[in-house]
Amino acid sequence: MRAQYRAEGLTESELAMSPYDQFARWFKEAAVAGLHEPNAMVVSTADATGRPSSRTVLLKAFDTRGFVFFTNYSSRKGRELAENPYVSLLFPWHPLARQVIVNGTAARIGRDETAAYFRTRPHGSQLGAWSSDQSSTVASRAELERAYEKLAARYPEGEQVPAPPHWGGYRVTSETVEFWQGRHNRLHDRLRYVREEGRGGRRGGGWRVERLAP
Repeated sequence: MRAQYRAEGLTESELAMSPYDQFARWFKEAAVAGLHEPNAMVVSTADATGRPSSRTVLLKAFDTRGFVFFTNYSSRKGRELAENPYVSLLFPWHPLARQVIVNGTAARIGRDETAAYFRTRPHGSQLGAWSSDQSSTVASRAELERAYEKLAARYPEGEQVPAPPHWGGYRVTSETVEFWQGRHNRLHDRLRYVREEGRGGRRGGGWRVERLAP
């Protein structure tokens, strides 16, 4: 199975000043192209010993501060992020022969921000956050459904469900952001933004762009 990618590429002169602006540009193009869930990303974490794990998660927000997703803090990724904050995000936009790779560190967002997002979730998704002890072993599907029905009786449709204390958001602060464009003959374009330090070693000193061999 092999596909020939596009002739059009990505040049340094076409890039936005910051990776967040460039991401916004590509994200919009993915949405306009009709890609299913363009905010789906592979989140890779590692435990304290360096053993990795990956899963698909939905991006819920992004701005100049970073990329935000939500999860159960006691899940496998939550436990691993508590041990090792380094994380990688991969957006696989195959129909456009594009991918974006973000490497950085993850930190929990504030409870006010978590609560505000939680209120926008569908009622059933709110109950699901309470009823599922994510990544833990469960005896059966019936056990999950019983837990859900118990919560549904406690919080019927239309009644406000509080955000679980064990559930919330992470913001990934980028250290590098790579934009990958598939090209003919596997001579792909790979342009990577690298964060530069400001004075006194402080972060936020700007970005430099480097081209990587495919």
